Amino acid sequence: MVIEKKRLFGPAEFYRGALAIAVPIMLQQLIQSLVSLIDNFMVSGLGDVCMSGVNVAGQVLFVFMVFLNAICMSGGIFMTQFFGAKDPAGMGQAFRFKLAAGMAAFIPYFLVTLVFPRQVLSLMLIGNTQAELILDEAVQYIRIMFWNGIPMTVSVCIASSLRDLGQVKTPLVVTVIATLTNTLFNWLLIYGNLGFPRLGVRGAALATVIARILELVLFIGVYFRTKPAFAVRIADLPKIDGVLFRQILRKGALVLFCEMVWVMSETVTTALYNGRGGADVVSGMASSFAIANLYFVAFGGVYSAAGVLLGKTLGEGDLQRARQEKTWLLSGSAVFGVVMTGFGCATTLLVPVVFSRLSDSAIRICRDMVFTMSLFMVPWLYMNTQQAIARAGGDTAMGAYTDAGLTIFVMIPMVFALALLTDVGPVVLYCGVKLVDVIKVVVFHFWLKKERWLRNLTTREARMETP
Repeated sequence: MVIEKKRLFGPAEFYRGALAIAVPIMLQQLIQSLVSLIDNFMVSGLGDVCMSGVNVAGQVLFVFMVFLNAICMSGGIFMTQFFGAKDPAGMGQAFRFKLAAGMAAFIPYFLVTLVFPRQVLSLMLIGNTQAELILDEAVQYIRIMFWNGIPMTVSVCIASSLRDLGQVKTPLVVTVIATLTNTLFNWLLIYGNLGFPRLGVRGAALATVIARILELVLFIGVYFRTKPAFAVRIADLPKIDGVLFRQILRKGALVLFCEMVWVMSETVTTALYNGRGGADVVSGMASSFAIANLYFVAFGGVYSAAGVLLGKTLGEGDLQRARQEKTWLLSGSAVFGVVMTGFGCATTLLVPVVFSRLSDSAIRICRDMVFTMSLFMVPWLYMNTQQAIARAGGDTAMGAYTDAGLTIFVMIPMVFALALLTDVGPVVLYCGVKLVDVIKVVVFHFWLKKERWLRNLTTREARMETP
């Protein structure tokens, strides 16, 4: 018996297939990031306080978006494997799960945006010297963003399902149209161009809502016109497979726990950063993420490519091939991380150009943060791929136990200690706590070697298993 030598890097056609999935997703997110950057540029012209208000509200909206993406990741684990197994009924059940869970997530979104906005947003500004002024802007912004909830939920469910099947071009085209619409209405409504009313931060919120409604209309049109493999009739939406739903929910609960621990840790640390000064700190930190999103697009592309390729292989039952693809994906992500580090460092040149209207202190904070985050791209991309590999085979425990565990018991106590016991600035504070991610990479490496992810979830036996 001849044993094939294990290769560190895969053949060129494997990476071409990965890039065919990753590049359109990265382009889609890059366009969104560019528009977000333009939004920030336009809002920054209103001053540090308005800029801070929009971004504090945006942090809360970010939590909902992560929540929604975690739901779609959970359904996507099964969607990709059923796609590999050529099982449209299973894909339809995974899509039903995304919609049902996504609509349930709308309830806390409603409470935050309409019922308790000021109380929730004030938690992000404890210790800030201009908190009340910032809150005035943030509350009027987030109340309008309530209307974003349902259109965004349905659109994300359809778009993520198309990507799970490797159909990445359609979401890209829809995103281009929606984001260009968002930019146009930002220009019209923030400053009152072409006779439109000058609405300031309310104009930015309205522009986003208009774009999201258009996006929903386009995705619904695609859904009914093309009838993708996961499509179900409206009348059949309530027809769920209880056993499969419970299995998705078990896996999804761990994904959701992991993602929400991460986003809550980001929210807590952001609140601590914001307390290190005034509006210059809030606007400077927020502006840095608007720039960094230009290279953070790599995360979504790499995660989706790894999940689709490996999930399809596992669904086909070719476990030996999946084991080899795991190595190829990890090696490729490390190389890609080096490339993105260089790109990230180069984006620091944009800071004084895009945010010239902010204060000198805010610009300095923004530039230092952009450079710092770019240095973490190799471990972050590698860790992102490790998570995608584990989840592709249904091993959601890795993230829930190790990632969330290190975040709760190491990172969060560390950031509180640094914030309360030292007077370091926000950039040093951020860098210090993110070093924990290097430990996560090492722990994930040993966890993946146990091969709990190497499973075909589409078999009847897998569906009937208990946790």
